[in-house]
Order: sequence, then C-alpha cells, then structure tokens
Amino acid sequence: MGRGRAKAKQTKVARDLKYRSVDTDFASLERELRSDSPDDSRFVDLDDDQYADLAAQYVDGEDDDPDGR
Repeated sequence: MGRGRAKAKQTKVARDLKYRSVDTDFASLERELRSDSPDDSRFVDLDDDQYADLAAQYVDGEDDDPDGR
C-alpha cells in the first residue's frame, strides 16, 4: 500500500538529478584522482602489518587442540 509515496519520491529525485544544472570542477576531480603521493595516509601499507607478529604465532601449523580433534 505504501509503495506509491516511495515511488513518487524516487521519481522526484530522479527528475531533480536529470534536470539540475551542476557545475562540475573537473580540474579538482583530476587532482584528486591523480594523487600519487606515497605518504598519503588514506592508504594502508600492507608491508607494515601491525598484526604480523601475532599472525606468526598461528602460522606454525601445529594444532592447538589438546584432544587432537
């Protein structure tokens, strides 16, 4: 029963997106996409794993279950 109101809102938003005139700053977008700085803190360095020593404890392949299951 409530589908009509949701559909009307979706239609309104779709029309707004279709006909709205937005000035896109392509130069700013290009700068953001071309950000190649290695010291960028947004990316995680996989070589510097803070849990590597903890993971090494479980890599030895021994079974920790004393019952041998």
